[in-house]
Amino acid sequence: MELHLPRFFKACNPAKTLDMGNPEDHPYYIDFSAVRGGKIIEALGRTITRLSPDEPTCQLFTGHIGCGKSTELLRLKADLEKQQFHVVYFESSQDLDMVDVDVSDILLSIARSVCESLEAISIQLKPSYFSKLFNEIKDFLQTPIEFSTEAEFSVGIAKVTARSKDSPQQRQLLRQHLEPRTQSILNAINEEILQSAIQQLKWLGKKGLVVIIDNLDRVDNRSMASGRSQPEYLFIDRGTQLRRLNCHVVYTLPLSLMFSNEYETLKNRVGGGVAPKILPMVPIQLRDGSDYPEGMALLRQLLLARAFPMVDPQQRLTLIPLVFDSPETLDRMCRISGGHVRNLLGLLYNCLQQEDPPFSRSCLERVIKGYRDDLTLAVEEEEWKLLSQVVQQQSVKGEQEYQTLLRSMFVYEYQDEQGRWFGINPALAETDKFRSLAL
Repeated sequence: MELHLPRFFKACNPAKTLDMGNPEDHPYYIDFSAVRGGKIIEALGRTITRLSPDEPTCQLFTGHIGCGKSTELLRLKADLEKQQFHVVYFESSQDLDMVDVDVSDILLSIARSVCESLEAISIQLKPSYFSKLFNEIKDFLQTPIEFSTEAEFSVGIAKVTARSKDSPQQRQLLRQHLEPRTQSILNAINEEILQSAIQQLKWLGKKGLVVIIDNLDRVDNRSMASGRSQPEYLFIDRGTQLRRLNCHVVYTLPLSLMFSNEYETLKNRVGGGVAPKILPMVPIQLRDGSDYPEGMALLRQLLLARAFPMVDPQQRLTLIPLVFDSPETLDRMCRISGGHVRNLLGLLYNCLQQEDPPFSRSCLERVIKGYRDDLTLAVEEEEWKLLSQVVQQQSVKGEQEYQTLLRSMFVYEYQDEQGRWFGINPALAETDKFRSLAL
């Protein structure tokens, strides 16, 4: 069997998100749920389809950036659609400036995405409240917004959100008008958009409406004038409003909030008393430091599936020599990634930039050295001491340690039957500096 290089190059792009609604992406998907500590996506779906199909739910989902959340959310979308739910999935970063976000921005983005999705299946909504609202603000925004019978409502909102995203000045003007009306906007979304949408969807045989808002975990952690971080302001101070949408909602949220002193407040205000679901790394070893063959086996399949998507998993192992000069080189790449999916694909892609497969061990070591050196430059003296403590205690305590260690990808989070535990990024564990601290 030959390796189809152009297809392999394309499949190895670490920026590409697998869409389980696209049959062409199915062969590349590897299910890590058995080694990640539980069926997280299945739990989100079961809450909607089995526990509360007819009543709104609000669920929270988080994890490291790059650990595979978007792929899993698109799998959730595909699974729910098979069960006859209409699912609106969108990346909030397409509408919002993640450095500067307010609740009214999120609500408008949800309204636009829901209406756009419905318009695609010929459900046209004409919310009178928003027609009036945008007619009030279009003059000072200098944005022509028409709500004639020919115009699609989502296009009108898109014009406003695009202008707001691109211009901080107009964003502030828009907020001055919208923020005092947030409750009215929320009511209008529920009554004029969601209620009507669900009714018409059920006429079409759908069981309900689910909205999945991705990339809110990328909201910048900047401090606001109140002294609160932006994630705390959005999800804790204003979390009650985010929960009040009258449909099934799944929000991604910044992992930092899991370490906040107000975590319980977050859980109750937005999650309704239910803890956020966390997508951890794929473990390459157990918390006692011993190898974890099951995790390594799946990571091997992740890489080999990019080369041979249509080949049986067992047969792929016989094709390792077409991609790597030895099984040991393949395992070396898997181990150094720490089970971080995007970083693993990034290592593979960097090898492709240097040579055609089969990749030599020397090529991989050059790539690892560059990755390790870049990572090491970002570690300050005090952070090395924190890293040593994390390795000894396998825990991260408080938001400050999160910001220092997890956000910077110095430490990864894993889950097993005993719960959550933390381990150092394997690339940092190989540095002379860390080894000297471990002595």
